[in-house]
Amino acid sequence: MTGPAPVRRDAVRPDAVRRDAAPGPDGAQPRPGGVHPAAVHPAAASRLWALPQVRHWLLLGVLLSAAVVAVGLAAQLTPGYSATELGVDQDLSQHHIAALTAVAMALNVVFGPVAGLALIGAAALYIWLVRGGLVKAVAFGLVATSGWVASEFFKIIVARQRPNPALLFDPLAPETGSDSFPSGHVSFAVALGFSLYFLARGTRWAKITAFGAAALALVVGWSRLYIGVHYPTDVAASFLAATAAVVLLTGLWNVVAPRIADRLRAPSAVRSLDPERK
Repeated sequence: MTGPAPVRRDAVRPDAVRRDAAPGPDGAQPRPGGVHPAAVHPAAASRLWALPQVRHWLLLGVLLSAAVVAVGLAAQLTPGYSATELGVDQDLSQHHIAALTAVAMALNVVFGPVAGLALIGAAALYIWLVRGGLVKAVAFGLVATSGWVASEFFKIIVARQRPNPALLFDPLAPETGSDSFPSGHVSFAVALGFSLYFLARGTRWAKITAFGAAALALVVGWSRLYIGVHYPTDVAASFLAATAAVVLLTGLWNVVAPRIADRLRAPSAVRSLDPERK
């Protein structure tokens, strides 16, 4: 009777991994034969595209948006409501302090359209080249700008006039026009805070970033009243408007981005599994 066949020393175990196979871009170890898991299962790599989202993101986003419109129309159509709110701006206008005025005017520029877009562009470029790659940079830019987009959308619907600068004791940045509700500056600050927190989540800086972002948004909201270019309702509704935009955007991103990632990775996955052609 013959014994078992001798085992070849150069035989490779089924679970063995080639030592010369480098890990993939997401840090995952390659599978037997040096094939990265993303090449076999593209959906595994698409998880890297996910942003934090609430469970019922579509319903919540719609409800928040409806609340913003309802508050805006109520403030716009209720007789005497704007005049009552104007008292807050007038009181702040009578108690301007040089140091606070400098802070408010600086925030007026930094969170304005021109400087704000430049800030987002510079941050996205840094994320792309240094910190997280193109995908994370695009996600950051979309979340950060979503607040502005939302504010412009609601401004068209509500069309509320700004506080009359002639009725203020010390108008610092007189502005007129039907673009008061909600505040674009505050909406941008809130959305920017969300985008910064998304970058910091899972790290030791997450809580600090969350508290800092919330404090910054509140300070920007105060500055809009201090300068006298918005009513209190405009500022309060900006938090709802920006949150609605971020909720809807993150939900849509998590639906669309993985599909795009799979389509982009599919050709490379097929090529990696095909034998070499002479």
